[in-house]
Amino acid sequence: MTNRPPTDSWLDEIPARIGALDAAHLRRRRRAVEPAGGALLRVDGRDMLAFCSNDYLGLASHPEMAEAACEGARRFGVGAGASPLVSGHSTANEALEEELAAFVGLPRALYFYAGYATNIGIVPALVGDGDAIFSDALNHACLIDGARLSRARIHRFTHADLADLAQQLAASPARRKLVISDAVFSMDGDVADIPALLALCERHDALLLLDDAHGFGVCGPQGRGSLAAVGLNGACASRRVLYMATLGKAAGVAGAFVAGPDDLVEWLLQKTRSYIFATAAPALLACALRSSLRLIEQCDGRRAQLQRLIARLRQGLQPVLARSGWRLGHSDTPIQPLLIGGNAEALAVMEGLRGQGIWVPAIRPPTVPEGTARLRIALSAAHTEAHIDRLVQALDRLAPDTAQPPGA
Repeated sequence: MTNRPPTDSWLDEIPARIGALDAAHLRRRRRAVEPAGGALLRVDGRDMLAFCSNDYLGLASHPEMAEAACEGARRFGVGAGASPLVSGHSTANEALEEELAAFVGLPRALYFYAGYATNIGIVPALVGDGDAIFSDALNHACLIDGARLSRARIHRFTHADLADLAQQLAASPARRKLVISDAVFSMDGDVADIPALLALCERHDALLLLDDAHGFGVCGPQGRGSLAAVGLNGACASRRVLYMATLGKAAGVAGAFVAGPDDLVEWLLQKTRSYIFATAAPALLACALRSSLRLIEQCDGRRAQLQRLIARLRQGLQPVLARSGWRLGHSDTPIQPLLIGGNAEALAVMEGLRGQGIWVPAIRPPTVPEGTARLRIALSAAHTEAHIDRLVQALDRLAPDTAQPPGA
């Protein structure tokens, strides 16, 4: 008897499932890009004014960082060759960890090759079966996936609702409790109340893990991050805080790190599978990042420019919001969410901007909740006031007029 393949395979369903994504306006598309100078990107061969990059300080193309990477490649080569606990932990990576810890004012840091790999690895290293995780409802996917991998019981609290969190912490019988939260939320741009989160952790014997992917380099004195912004680093650092940040956004390179008390970081080094079993980041990136840290420290002018651009955008959009029914989320950070509502409508506005030479991504579920599809406007110090005005004018041309006439 010959084995025949089944006539109906689940693999045959894939085209229809892709079609369902199309029907729901949820299919994503990659575009080939290259830098075109400042805030411009060449997208599929066309120069576009881009409001889609997380390069908040405009450092990704900085010549000093490029030269540092080249010098690192000449000295160390282009690959690490092994995991950090074998032979992949270069002297450049070692120096970077020491400088990162000093920069954020915490005792020790551990450098990872990617932000996603950091969070999906460190959460299961901290808690497991029988433990409890308390996760903000709008946390990034990497924190959510790390929580799922841990096998701990997950308690999801209403976004930024400290009363809800307090109630759930008090009701939990778990001995080990971990509170996880973005510091700056990636799709809304609002900032967590870190002192209040830490106070709850102190009260309920919990550990706080903060993901500052979008605050590092932007928030706090000299861009030292969201912990520094509220004075919880240095001598005021708490043993109950682990601080994580990525290095591919404001820092302009790649990778991530976690910093905190020496014993906790040592535990993560020993137990984080995404650190132990992955090839280390190439030393040339560490060389570029060491240069980036020096630049970030000197970027007060760029951070001030960002604040001016944020204010100009929010003020300029007020007449558009008044007549369109669109909403601008409350954010004092470079992430400015313009809520459109439906998936198709958000895509239509994105394409309308694209037709005017402006690239702003439409963000749809599952990245954001149903009914809150939006344009995620990401500002950079590389933008100018003229760029902001051009975006506002383009949105004004595309906005529907839903305002009621007088007396209606």
